[in-house]
Amino acid sequence: MPNARAAHLTRRGILAAGGALGLGAVLAACGDDKASSGAGSGKETAAAKSGPWTFKDDRDETVELDKTPANIVAFVGVAAALHDYGIGVKGVFGPTKLQNGKADVQAGDLDISKVTVIGNVWDEFSVEKYAALSPDVLITTMFDDAGTLWYVPDASKDEIAKLAPSVGISVYDRQMTEPLQRVYELAESLGADVTSKKVTAAKKRFEDAAARLRAATKAKPDIKVLAGSASQDIFYVSGSNLSIDLEYFKALGVNFVEPSAEALKASGGWFENLSWENVDKYDADVIIMDNRTSAIQPDAIEEATWKKLPAVKAGQVIGRNPEPILSYDKCAPLLEELAEAIEKAKKVR
Repeated sequence: MPNARAAHLTRRGILAAGGALGLGAVLAACGDDKASSGAGSGKETAAAKSGPWTFKDDRDETVELDKTPANIVAFVGVAAALHDYGIGVKGVFGPTKLQNGKADVQAGDLDISKVTVIGNVWDEFSVEKYAALSPDVLITTMFDDAGTLWYVPDASKDEIAKLAPSVGISVYDRQMTEPLQRVYELAESLGADVTSKKVTAAKKRFEDAAARLRAATKAKPDIKVLAGSASQDIFYVSGSNLSIDLEYFKALGVNFVEPSAEALKASGGWFENLSWENVDKYDADVIIMDNRTSAIQPDAIEEATWKKLPAVKAGQVIGRNPEPILSYDKCAPLLEELAEAIEKAKKVR
């Protein structure tokens, strides 16, 4: 387990979770050692189970309640995944709403007008709004092995913990299939019909997509893929360890650019920081770029060094969500898009 300082830096240093941090979070990392009762279309199944509810999370902590939680508050990506299984939440925290009022990419298919947003950016979490929802349980992910709850602020975590028990799903140093299964199990415990046609079809689509990606990498093993993320001053190159999507893609045969352990050390093993002048340090045929709102998107990158990259000139750049919404419905397209990119890719290095 890392010491307090290392955990502090890692927590902020992986806001990109293998991609870019918002600029403010980068500076922070370097600078210091009842609104409504549904979530979406109204098609969600209510927590219909009666009797006691228990769930053992990835901290090996078991939540025990007299009945299935009805007032759920969750990190937005978890809420989006639960929505895909028909489970609604009362409140969300994390990147939910853009400045123009539209839903953030991490909100998936959530109807964000029907949930209470108790925090929309890093270190923003209204304890008052949270308490007003009479929460039964708080659910979020964890990006370290110390049980740190993602997007729950350090300053108020103890106060938050007094209001309701929490469930943590680990998205640290494991393949995507593991947290996918855990959220599936969590949704089922909350009353989701995991035998429904929608859920079984999504699961099959995911399995088919995985087989397609494996076949694509077997057919073109020499296609080199770089996982990148852009901020104003820094281009981040992710290593394939620690991130759930990259670890799984690598297991399916994707040939990733791999920064050295020394280069990854400053970020706790997640990514290497490059200046824009050195963005051509690595050769790649395909680039997958962080599509979250904390990152500058490829069509907005003006640096000449970027535009000269062979993969960019060849149009072999696609999106990547370093914080996948953990439902089979949302993860299947990620595999399909990468498989298609590799299938179509030309060697350009």
